[in-house]
Amino acid sequence: MTTLDKVLYTARVHTTGGRDGASRSDDGKLSVTLTAPTGTGTNPEQLFAAGYSACFIGALKAVGGMQKIAIPQDVAVDAEVDLGPITGGYGIAARLTVHLP
Repeated sequence: MTTLDKVLYTARVHTTGGRDGASRSDDGKLSVTLTAPTGTGTNPEQLFAAGYSACFIGALKAVGGMQKIAIPQDVAVDAEVDLGPITGGYGIAARLTVHLP
């Protein structure tokens, strides 16, 4: 396992009830009702897709800056996160489509 040289930020979220529950960040900026993908609320896979795509854009900008490559402001990422059965349980798979104008 890789360890961080320095912790820059720690997100803290409290979740109750699992897929039929709720998540709330300690600072109150995130408060979401959770449901299964077929439900009416937000599901964990959507949250993962949003976070993963946002972090990927952040990584593009960081590496671009180090390499002196300008990353356009309107860069976008479409994230798809799949949920499906695997031997012994369930797994997830993610795909990112990057749009660089």
